[in-house]
Amino acid sequence: MADRFPPGTRVRTRTGDPDGHTRLPRYARGAVGTVVERAGTHPLADERARGRATDPRGVYHVRFPAAALFGAGDHSVVVELWEDYLHEADPEEVPS
Repeated sequence: MADRFPPGTRVRTRTGDPDGHTRLPRYARGAVGTVVERAGTHPLADERARGRATDPRGVYHVRFPAAALFGAGDHSVVVELWEDYLHEADPEEVPS
């Protein structure tokens, strides 16, 4: 399975606040980060929590500036995210 988001791709996380379980942390919603690496393929945890079978999806390690997530900090934070939570960021977008 080809990488949908190769390392170095700038991505933005989705902003929705779905009912029920999600593995997309609230603090990372709508943030712009950079894909570090692919972390394999796994069924989407959101759907499994609802008792639904799902095909495996790509999972990625995405690096965000801490300040973009928490408003402060000069370090970065890596979050493991399913491809369903990501879309490619506009080239002009910078971390918020």
